Parts: sequence; structure tokens; C-alpha cells
Amino acid sequence: MYKNKKNGFLGIIITIAILVLIVIFSNKESNTSFFENIANKLVMPIQNGLTYVKNKLSGNSTFFSDINNLKIENKELQDKNSQLEQSLRELENIKTENETLKEYLGLTEKYGEYKTIPGYVINKDISNYSKMIVINVGKDDGVEENMTVIADEGLVGHVVSVTKNTAKVMTIIDTSSSISCLMSTNKDSIVCKGTLGNNSELKAIYIPTDADLIQGDSVDTSGLGGIYPKGIHVGNIKKIVSTKNITDRYAVIDTAVDFNKINTVLVIKNK
Repeated sequence: MYKNKKNGFLGIIITIAILVLIVIFSNKESNTSFFENIANKLVMPIQNGLTYVKNKLSGNSTFFSDINNLKIENKELQDKNSQLEQSLRELENIKTENETLKEYLGLTEKYGEYKTIPGYVINKDISNYSKMIVINVGKDDGVEENMTVIADEGLVGHVVSVTKNTAKVMTIIDTSSSISCLMSTNKDSIVCKGTLGNNSELKAIYIPTDADLIQGDSVDTSGLGGIYPKGIHVGNIKKIVSTKNITDRYAVIDTAVDFNKINTVLVIKNK
């Protein structure tokens, strides 16, 4: 019985569907089929989209040529940017050269009493055991061994070896360096030596027992010893260290020259 009811319900649905199709077909124009209408409804949106894109492109016929022009302009801008960067580097080099020339001028004016050879540092070996620098002037420029080397702030060291175009300089902070100096206030003589492991300090020894040490006092070369001329600034007394035996007391000297930043120098020609 249930099966008969199910078949009857299905027959009713099929009958209604047939009637709906008859109505639809009867309302369509003779030259357009139902399936054509369905196809038109599916295809028309796609056609409209394609037509829109086509109209957009046809309205700007230079679209692809504009892309090529943009590529060319971009390449030209890149070339100009490279040229500007090159010009900037050249200006920086000129600026550096001008600053170096100004330093040389200041040095030669400050030490006008000496005949000097200007140079700049091309290599540094500032380690715990060796504190040497190499400068870009040598025998061809008149540089000789044992010539004094100075910077704007004061004493750098002396030449220990020379090639045609370079010279090696032992700095005053080298442990092998020993300088005869005078304290500016009392004019007492002391000896300043390089210290191990420090690039900005000297140790002042052989201090007279009756010398009155003053913190901050200026220390200059005495002219004794045969290498350094008199009156070149070495540094200032930073600290005074007293010991049980007054003959063993010493002072710590802050060097006037910053050996980590030194660039330009003058070599004093021997008279």
C-alpha cells in the first residue's frame, strides 16, 4: 500500500513538471529555443566582461607602448642614480683631500720652525707587543731613519726603517720607546716609556726625589738623546704613583696623540 502511494505521488510531480514545460515553450518566440535562452543567460555575462576589457584596451591604444616607455625611463633613472652616486663619492674624496690639506697646513704653520715632510698613515700595527705605523713617504721624499714624526697634537715617534716610498715609525707608546722629557712647571727631567697593553699612556720614571709632581702638568721633549728635538709636546701627567722608596715612584702620562685615530703626520727633517 505504501508503495502505491509513493508511485502516485511521483506521477503527480511528473505531470506538474510536464505542464510547466508546456507553458514555458508556448510563451517563447518561435525563433528562440529554450536551451538557447539558457545558453544566452550563461554566456552573456562572460561576453559582457570580455567586451568591457576590450573597450578599455581599445580606449587606450598606447597601453603596451607606455609600458615600454616606463621601462626605458626606469633604466635612465637608474643610470642617473649611478652617476649621482659616483659624483657623491668623488665629492667625498675631494672633501677628505681638502681636510687632509687643511691638517697639513695647520701642522706646517704650527711647526713652522722645522723643515718637514707631510705624509699620512697607510698601515697600523698597534698591538700589545708592537706599536708601529707605516706612512706613505720614504727615501724618494727625503725621509731618513731616526727622523722625528709629529702630529697636530704632539709627538708620534721616530722613523726606524725606510723604503723608496714608505717609512716605518716606532710610536712613543711602543714598549721599546724611551723619551727624555721635561715637566713644564718645574723643568725637572724625566724619562717616558711605552707601556704594555695600553695605547694612550706612558710611564714616567727616573723622577728626581726633590721634584714636585703636579697632576695635569704638561710634559715635552727635552731635546736630549739625539733623536727628538726640544719642545715637542708629549702629554700630560694623569696620575702620580708613590712607593715606599721615593726613588721608585712614577707617574702615568696621557699621550697627546690619539694613536687609534691618527691619520696625517709630519716628518721633521734632520738639520
